[in-house]
Amino acid sequence: MDSAVKKVNFIAPELINYNMQLFTSFRIAGFIVLEVIISFGCSNQNATDSPFTVRENKQGIELLENDHPVFFYQREPKASTEKYFFNNYLHPLYDLKGDTLTEEFPEDHLHHRGIFWAWHQVYIDDKEIGDNWMMENISLDVVSANTKMDDKEAQLNVVVLWKSSGIQNGQHFLEERTSIVVHQQQSHSRKIDFEISLKALVPGVQLGGSADVKGYGGFCARIKLPKSLVFTSAQGSVTPMEGQVIAGAWLDFSSLDSTRKTESGMAILCHPGTPNYPAPWILRQTGSMQNIVFPGTSRIEISMEKPTVLRYRLVIHDGNANQADIAALQAEYELQ
Repeated sequence: MDSAVKKVNFIAPELINYNMQLFTSFRIAGFIVLEVIISFGCSNQNATDSPFTVRENKQGIELLENDHPVFFYQREPKASTEKYFFNNYLHPLYDLKGDTLTEEFPEDHLHHRGIFWAWHQVYIDDKEIGDNWMMENISLDVVSANTKMDDKEAQLNVVVLWKSSGIQNGQHFLEERTSIVVHQQQSHSRKIDFEISLKALVPGVQLGGSADVKGYGGFCARIKLPKSLVFTSAQGSVTPMEGQVIAGAWLDFSSLDSTRKTESGMAILCHPGTPNYPAPWILRQTGSMQNIVFPGTSRIEISMEKPTVLRYRLVIHDGNANQADIAALQAEYELQ
């Protein structure tokens, strides 16, 4: 069965104003422009046989399943303070009961934003050009955002061009292509897959986590942290600590709802195709985010030829990690 397609598109003003010399400087740029033009030429189609629908507003894209919200993708830069603006993240992300799982710009960390992927160290050769975690001297142009839906899943595909005020002429230095696939909700769980592909547009681009022993950076979840929150891995119960935790390929965060007297949670799974599988973790019981670390303190170079691809799965579920059988879901994910 052919997938019904609904396309939502946006062209950054900076992209429209590029001169031809800049486009001919990068082989990838001509493709991106062609893609955006073609997207605008396609008519929207309603996925009448799909449980998924999309709502668009000036800020971004909301995905719903059977008229219940799943997540909101923040496409446009949104102010955390007068100085800092953030986009390219998910918030709110909802649990199976329709309650919000994530937090945005909490008072303890005004730069945390739902489900996000970001790095402190952004370099070209030995020159630091910005901080993608704090969005200092870095901005993200979401030049394409398309959705596809069928009777089993919904997919959001975005093309994001990174630029830095530290680079002359404001040219883009990195292309991000991120795919987010939401599988149809099962009776007690929902799976959401992330594939984040990073490709340099200029030589010498490097990314790294925080330049300390923690090395945090990469795929992060700023979720609500009730006192009853329990951390579970394949090795059993996990206790968060200041530094990195070696806990295996998946980590579950579950808690008891005192009102409903039921347990529920969310797990982060890492695919073995991710370069540093199984990655270490930064875990926090209070006032911070949960992070599956990539690449760590040491920077890695992002190729202009072969993209660096990171793959993760969220499992939003009823019950605790054992009841949801996260270990079996990890084994299933590793075969895909």
